[in-house]
Amino acid sequence: MIVLEIYSDPVCPWCFIGKARLDRALESRPDHPFDVRWLPFQLNPDMPAEGMARSDYMAMKFGDAQGILDAHKPIIDAAENTGLTLDLPAITRTPNTLNAHRLIHWAGLEGRQTAMVSTLFRAYFQQGRDIGDDATLLALAETVGLDRALIARLLDSDADRDIIAAADRDARARGISGVPFFIIDQQYAVSGAQPVETWRNIIDELDLSE
Repeated sequence: MIVLEIYSDPVCPWCFIGKARLDRALESRPDHPFDVRWLPFQLNPDMPAEGMARSDYMAMKFGDAQGILDAHKPIIDAAENTGLTLDLPAITRTPNTLNAHRLIHWAGLEGRQTAMVSTLFRAYFQQGRDIGDDATLLALAETVGLDRALIARLLDSDADRDIIAAADRDARARGISGVPFFIIDQQYAVSGAQPVETWRNIIDELDLSE
């Protein structure tokens, strides 16, 4: 197997779109060689622990209503072309994603990492749930088969905060400034939400090179 490392953030719409496109490529190449691993990158590392109102965040980042619409349009268009339905108006808070990344890390220890990532994306972008809220994270963890009581104890502690912080620092030290960002076999970098066909071509080229 070839390790495919994916740096992403659960509040990054292009990460959700990029994952959907990669998933379609992998489904069309069931014998693909990838061992997928998800790594943390916080788009808003200085976000308050409690997050902030989505309206305030969007105004701060994009200005007036027209600026927000202009920022959303390419995302909505790309999602629709990928077969994803987003409910952006349902999002009322922009969270700090540290605990969501810890949850992804713990899910990885149980072999449920990709399922956890998918669940977080759907919860945020299609259901408008606050994935910075511990009660929400516990409910989502339970849906992928993680032990609710164990996750509750971990969330109530500082467990693995240092691991997430170190991985995020490592990403930035490698020159990664945006996500999604893919690293194939520790050698080849692919940036952005690439089209399905690009991933199919990559998989086919890897097969030919074996």
